[in-house]
Amino acid sequence: MCEMYDEILTEGLNGVIINKTEDVDIVNPWNVSSTRATGVDYEKLTKKFGCTKITSELIKKVKSIINKDPHHLLTRGIFFAHRDFDIILDMYVQKKPFFLYTGRGPSSEAMHLGHLIPFIFTKWLQDIFDVPMVIQMTDDEKFFWKDLTLEQTHTLAIENAKDIIACGFELDKTFIFSDLDYISQSRAFYSHILRIQKLVNFNQIKSIFGLGESDSIGKIQFPAVEAAPCFTGSFPHIFGVENAKTKEMRCLIPCAIDQDPYFRMTRDVAPKLGYAKPAMIYSSFIPSLQGAQTKMSASEEMTSIYLTDTPNQIKNKINKFAFSGGKDTIEEHREKGGDCSIDIPYQYLKFFMEDDKKLEQIYQDYTIGKMLSGEIKKQLIQIIQDIVKDHQEKRSKITDEMVKAYMTPRKLKFSY
Repeated sequence: MCEMYDEILTEGLNGVIINKTEDVDIVNPWNVSSTRATGVDYEKLTKKFGCTKITSELIKKVKSIINKDPHHLLTRGIFFAHRDFDIILDMYVQKKPFFLYTGRGPSSEAMHLGHLIPFIFTKWLQDIFDVPMVIQMTDDEKFFWKDLTLEQTHTLAIENAKDIIACGFELDKTFIFSDLDYISQSRAFYSHILRIQKLVNFNQIKSIFGLGESDSIGKIQFPAVEAAPCFTGSFPHIFGVENAKTKEMRCLIPCAIDQDPYFRMTRDVAPKLGYAKPAMIYSSFIPSLQGAQTKMSASEEMTSIYLTDTPNQIKNKINKFAFSGGKDTIEEHREKGGDCSIDIPYQYLKFFMEDDKKLEQIYQDYTIGKMLSGEIKKQLIQIIQDIVKDHQEKRSKITDEMVKAYMTPRKLKFSY
């Protein structure tokens, strides 16, 4: 799909309608939902957005380049689409530099399991490719979109940063920044925001994001803030004085597919600013506990497993709220088997169980009725309890001083 504004898909706040007569998928930066039991049709969404599907050939290319098995989030199709990820791989082979960029919108103190996915994968990318990364905390965005004060959103940004640091990012290769802080600290960052704002008009913002005359001007200008970290010139303390070489350096953005509108806009603006277009690799959404029609949400307690939940809370939530693809009775389930395509415990296992052979065996046993719904939930409970416990232990060691170190503008170490 052409990336000029007048040809970009207009999804707006009502999202993308995949099938007007049958199923409806709504996917935008503020809302994700589907009318189908299996959730968003990512195959059709990829085509609608004009992204490129991650193929088995591309995964083989990754394996051959890194000389080890790719992350299970990639091989299982959790990260399923991209823009120019193949070019990033070629750059790595050619020893041409690039950097990673991802972010978090701090709307709640307690992050949930779904929020971990892009950071788990980004950490793997950083380790594999040995590259610097920047992580944007969009506390300004949440001030525009949520009923929160600036003080609250900034506090949440600091708390969420602790969860992100607990994922294991290396201090000497990672810069985490709050928009509220960094815009006031960096003339270069703010200058890039202004240049982007000058190149994008209101009609284009309406077309891409569905914003209208009743929306605050804060919402209308914000996309430029999320676009600016794509460019090396926004971080002179990391990349040095801006020149032709640094402008050629691409960034790779691992994130969920709902963020694509921001970066379609950015890819259109990049050449006008003299920069290479950013590359993206997109993940699907971890579904709500209550079914794949919506994604896990931090604002709805019974749909989510939080990183602050106790083992007992995790057990109760999965047993009570996790939608089952099993049959109504044990006898019927033994006869007909379960449906993994709508079974939430199985879908969660795809995200978090690392053993491919064990996951495949669970799929086979559950599908033929050999494994019951209670048994698959038991498997999931143990895995999630272990993940959350490990995360809580690591987070408990993150001090305010450590957060300040990660959020201090400084030179990062990398291999080029």
